[in-house]
Amino acid sequence: MDFDIPADIADFLVEVDQFIEDKIKPLEQKDDNIRFFDHRREDARTDWDREGVPNEEWEALLRQAKDLAIEAGIFHYPFPVEYGGRGGGNLGMAIIRDHMAAKGLGLHNDLQNEHSVVGNSIGLLLMLEYGTEEQKAEWLEGMRTASRGFAFGITEPEHGSDATYMETGAVRDGDDWIINGEKTWNTGVHVAHADMVMARTSGSPGDAKGITAFLVPMQAPGVKIEEYLWTFNMPSDHARVSFTDVRVPDASIFGGEGRGLMVIQHFFNENRIRQAASSLGAAQYCVNEAVEHANQRKPFGKALSTNQGIQFPLVELNARCEMLRALIHKTAWLMDRDGAFSVSDKVSICNYQANRLCCEAADFAMQVHGGMGYSRYKPFEHIYRHHRRYRITEGADEIQLRRAAGYLFGYMKQQKPKGVS
Repeated sequence: MDFDIPADIADFLVEVDQFIEDKIKPLEQKDDNIRFFDHRREDARTDWDREGVPNEEWEALLRQAKDLAIEAGIFHYPFPVEYGGRGGGNLGMAIIRDHMAAKGLGLHNDLQNEHSVVGNSIGLLLMLEYGTEEQKAEWLEGMRTASRGFAFGITEPEHGSDATYMETGAVRDGDDWIINGEKTWNTGVHVAHADMVMARTSGSPGDAKGITAFLVPMQAPGVKIEEYLWTFNMPSDHARVSFTDVRVPDASIFGGEGRGLMVIQHFFNENRIRQAASSLGAAQYCVNEAVEHANQRKPFGKALSTNQGIQFPLVELNARCEMLRALIHKTAWLMDRDGAFSVSDKVSICNYQANRLCCEAADFAMQVHGGMGYSRYKPFEHIYRHHRRYRITEGADEIQLRRAAGYLFGYMKQQKPKGVS
């Protein structure tokens, strides 16, 4: 067994680090852009007078960073070679996202809105897997330049974890479909060109089969953003969106009629392993910062690090980082080898363990740093607030545990979602 990071990924990390030093850090320091990352970050990022959505100046800065990354060929890492990318897989993305988050807050990588100079590009993966040739022709170039994208309309106001009980429905009308319903926590719709809306087209509530994914233009008549939901971690790009007699053509179906659950599960598995890697990296950052501070801070004439009350919790947190990193790498490698649905149990384990770990590491780093740790002059409160949401979104801790239990006790098998051929 070889636990070395593959040479191509290791070389890419060196390339990315140099790019960050040469291009991103100077931009971060320019024109007081640091206000988006220091103690002023939440206020600087949020348009408080426009429903709490991201400030236009903040999003313009993220756009500049992406443009630099696209120009350098960094952003496209997960894109297939034939589309101008590096052909990076799940293992590469897991290692990269861990590496980037472990650097702390910065313009290189800010997970509050999934920004990174190395694009996550889950929408791209789904488009390549499930998109029609016409859809690929319409979307892929815009995805390559990060100028076009779609949001995901899955969760409903009355149905969160029980996603198959969705009330949003679509009925056929000639060559078109008419969609009615409502989605919530619909992230990124303020800039999305379309919303991938999951709607029931056949079957009964709770059935896996009969849910269809539609690419619905945000400008389509009947689509209305009702409100943006203010959250623990502002700004907010999470909206409640209604769909009233929205007419879309049959060509807007994504992944095949009645096969939307497969698209959802593929999205979740791909994103959960990357999310786990990001939480791991952020946890490692918190541990590293706490260790450094404990060595430097000397209350009562001796370093904090001489106290076992400081040593032992940090050893435990660091040990969990090391063990989880091994499992994340293994799981991502198996996904590359055997497919996204081959290790659903391990993906769930990685996800809930990493998200819990990050929250605990941020909390203890805050404690080690004392009053300054609690303040916004340190990044721990920001890290905690952001990563705390991951313990709910895309499958709460309890859902991840239930999924893992289903595989452990034989109620579920490593396959595509039941009822989807």
